Amino acid sequence: MSASATSCDWRMRSESCYDAARAIVCRSRPAWRISSSRDFAGMPPPDVRRGACRRAGAGTPLTNHAGGTMKTRSIRRPFALACVAVGLLAARSAFAADQLWTPQHVAKLRTVTSAIMSPDGTQIAYTLLVPRDPYGEDFDDGGAWSELHVVAVDGSAPRPYIVGEVNIDSVQWSHDGRALYFLAKRGKDKEKSLYRIPVGGGEAVRVLKHETAIGSYALSPDETRVAFLAEPKTPKEKKDLEEKGFTAEVVEEDLTPTLVWTADLRAGAAKPKALAIDGSASELSWSPVGDRLAVALAPTPLVDDEYMKRRVHVLDASSGDVVMKFDNPGKLGDVRWSPDGRRLAMISAEDVNDPSPGRLLVGDLETGKLKDALPNFEGHVSGIAWQDADTIMYVADVGLDATLGKVKVDGSGQKTIASSGTAAVLTSITLSKDGQIGAFIGHHASHPGEVFVMKHGDAGPKRLTDSNPWIADMKFAPQEAMTYKARDGLELQGVLVRPLEAAANGKHPLILYVHGGPEAHEANGWMTNYSRPGQVAAARGFAVFYPNYRGSTGRGVVFSKMGQGDEAGREFDDLVDAVKHLVDAGIADEKKVGITGGSYGGYAAAWGATAQSEHFAASVMFVGISNTISKKGTTDIPNEDYLVHTRSHLWEEGKWQFFLERSPIYHVKKARTPILILAGKNDPRVHPSQSMELYRHLKTLNQAPVRLVFYPGEQHGNRKAAARLDYNLRMLQWFEHYLTGPGGAPPDRKLDYELPKKDD
Repeated sequence: MSASATSCDWRMRSESCYDAARAIVCRSRPAWRISSSRDFAGMPPPDVRRGACRRAGAGTPLTNHAGGTMKTRSIRRPFALACVAVGLLAARSAFAADQLWTPQHVAKLRTVTSAIMSPDGTQIAYTLLVPRDPYGEDFDDGGAWSELHVVAVDGSAPRPYIVGEVNIDSVQWSHDGRALYFLAKRGKDKEKSLYRIPVGGGEAVRVLKHETAIGSYALSPDETRVAFLAEPKTPKEKKDLEEKGFTAEVVEEDLTPTLVWTADLRAGAAKPKALAIDGSASELSWSPVGDRLAVALAPTPLVDDEYMKRRVHVLDASSGDVVMKFDNPGKLGDVRWSPDGRRLAMISAEDVNDPSPGRLLVGDLETGKLKDALPNFEGHVSGIAWQDADTIMYVADVGLDATLGKVKVDGSGQKTIASSGTAAVLTSITLSKDGQIGAFIGHHASHPGEVFVMKHGDAGPKRLTDSNPWIADMKFAPQEAMTYKARDGLELQGVLVRPLEAAANGKHPLILYVHGGPEAHEANGWMTNYSRPGQVAAARGFAVFYPNYRGSTGRGVVFSKMGQGDEAGREFDDLVDAVKHLVDAGIADEKKVGITGGSYGGYAAAWGATAQSEHFAASVMFVGISNTISKKGTTDIPNEDYLVHTRSHLWEEGKWQFFLERSPIYHVKKARTPILILAGKNDPRVHPSQSMELYRHLKTLNQAPVRLVFYPGEQHGNRKAAARLDYNLRMLQWFEHYLTGPGGAPPDRKLDYELPKKDD
């Protein structure tokens, strides 16, 4: 599987979809909604108890950014500041004693999801993911909100710009740094539109609406025009037929391509027009010099094609004519123009069988040739930015660390500037116009994603935001990088979170967490979310190990291909070898080992409960594979699966039996491991029937405890707050019951969520 499980859009375009309950005092949902760019006099972002602020004073409803009005009161500025101060003080006192991590804490974690440096290098705009609070007043389930904040690089407190029940994305600075553009669906918007908000203060103004949702956009150098991606409007004839009940779906044929549109932003301009392109578009950017667009085009809107067949095209911004086409191989990541408009840097696969985009390629617009700027790089590039017309800075995953480096376009002058080591694991990069100051997202063993800054000459990035101040009062278990050898001598790496308190005999129950992909990897940073047990399990006495088995990224293309054509072979032997290493080291109790993971990690969990049942005392499988034959016939990415995983088809000689034997259902008679199976009921990547097949066979055989849980409305990973909390609680309940508890029959199917009771 190419995607591990987290919240993805319905097309599941993201390659890594995996991944992120009672709050003690500070609720994750703010007590008010801000529809303009108030800076709160430099105070930290609002994070106060909703009820306390709502009870004071009267006012009119504020505008709900998602549409309509909200049942909340407007708050005058002095009282708003008082609420902030009281909320922060209460938060500190509530966590005065070291608190143990619980699923309730995880449910309210905030995470920075984008960080964009201003052109002059003085400010960073960032989006903050704020989960809905299952324990908050008037809880309305759904995905997390995305807020807009700005922080100065001098370290002064961040300023909230648009917060509350909002979903802000695709934030960009104006070229003069005086305003921010973003996409949102606000007020009476029927679809997501383009907005502009002055940085110095003032209301956000819609500058472009379209008949369908705007997916992404790029501003012309003079900001008078914009190019954007959107689907065409559904024809009236089709709508009329649907209203009459004619809703038949022609599978994989009745799809709408994403088009490139251009619009004039000046008053009185004509309506947006669609460029004549051949394919479905993504990855849009406007050349800083001239009238050209860089666009990634797939031949069809099929997810499989968007994974494997996107190619970078340079278009004339007025006519849509193709000026240049680059034959970038396989999967594609970010695409960035050089400051002089002569080149394009892109993160690409090395070839069509490379499972993950991680090569830094530079395309010359004069010759159309691509050059690998980091040949034979034993890592995976994850973010890029041009420092000047000849130099590219990059963030890369290398082993368990992340490195910040730079290289000339011809491949010379490669230099590592900083490495995570004991500092943050960097995951993105943007630069000021002069290339001297960078903005990053970084996470660490002690915190999830935050904003970091680094100036030319600094020893390393410096953290600017603290989105979860209450974490300072949490008790953390020790975490460390670890290496071990597989049975064939291959050196492997992983991250170990030790139990918070050591057992008397030194041996602990162990949870082995297996990442999805398998083209993904673990970094020695933040290891805890709703599906990753991390600090929550450590607080309950478990050791948790996150192995980077063969086929993982972060160690170059050769390593990432090592599992191809050998599903559930040596790659899953690596997992058993990790357990043996931890047992031999006196860390794990070999009779109390559990395994869990999502997507391909769920495949590992199913394999561990069947084919490798003698090694595992409990298993939790999430959106996992149980029958590799039927999985190939129900997934939305069959071509990707063939090219970067199986490298053969089941109709080839001997392969039917091979794939059958690499299926957990083939080994159910070996099963003695209690397994909890969880899945999204609407998963297009790993069909929920995969979970049902394993459940039905194990239930019928009836020689090992099994339970199946479906999450209605969820896809390849849980998006909604209630489903995430439910998953976290069930996972921990299962491991405690079978690794440290009485075992036997499954635990109570009903969970105590500890939700506040409403008055009758």
